[in-house]
Parts: sequence; structure tokens; C-alpha cells
Amino acid sequence: MADSVAAHRLQTVTLDDASLAAASRDQDQERQIAIFDLLEDNRFAPEGAENGPYDLAIALIENRLALDITGPSYERRHLLSLSPFRTVVRDYRMVCESYYEAIRHATPSRIEALDMGRRGLHDEGSVLLQTRLAGKVEIDLDTARRLFTLICALHWRG
Repeated sequence: MADSVAAHRLQTVTLDDASLAAASRDQDQERQIAIFDLLEDNRFAPEGAENGPYDLAIALIENRLALDITGPSYERRHLLSLSPFRTVVRDYRMVCESYYEAIRHATPSRIEALDMGRRGLHDEGSVLLQTRLAGKVEIDLDTARRLFTLICALHWRG
């Protein structure tokens, strides 16, 4: 059982460069941390796949989120509508921008309030991602959180 759990994981994650725009230092750092943390610890079990590990490429294609998954004897593309994510991503981005600005100039109580709001929206988006992937890919909440961060990175394109 432990071998099966260990095999259902991501070994690489890439973001399509054409889907990304220039990012601020904070946004770029958040992307890098999300990918690093994701590769360190994740649960990623595509429906119908016997074993991993898997490679994941994330892109935007015709206003859809494209998840290209490959692994031993497994290759599949999942296209997800971005419509259900629009509001939470927009709100998350606005709170993040306020949070980054607050870190430089605001009081600790203001920073803490923004961070709580940011985490709440992040959790909301992560649960939405788990729901949208149900029946396609099984992921745990920590994996969903890190993937949601990367989805937001694609939305920063504007």
C-alpha cells in the first residue's frame, strides 16, 4: 500500500511559458515555492492510471486550464473551464496585492488580517479545484493548495 501511495505523485511540474506574463518578484517567488513544495510532498492519482510518478504541464488553451499528465503507460489532457475559478482568483489576486503592499508599510494587525483573508480565499479555491478534478484526478488538500497557487500564476497574465 505504501508503494502505491508513493507512486501516485508528481515528479515534475511545468508552467507553459506562453501562458505566463511577466511577474512581480513576489509572484515569481510564490510560483517557485509552490512548485518546490508540490514536488516535495503531493498526492496525485489520475483516474485509470495504474502507477506513477507523473509529469504535469499546466497551460491556458483557449481560455481553459489544460492539465497534461504523463506517466508510465498513461497520457491524458484534462481541460477545465476557468469560469468557476474567476471570482475566487480575482479576489485572491486583489488580497495578495494588498498583502504584499502591507508587508512593506502596514501595521502587524493589518498584515495579519490580510493574511487571514488570503488564506481563506486560497482554501476556497483549493477545494473548488478538488471538486473540479473529481473523477479525473484525486488530489489531497495540500496538493490542491499548491496547484491553485499555480493556477493563479496563470491568471496573473491579465
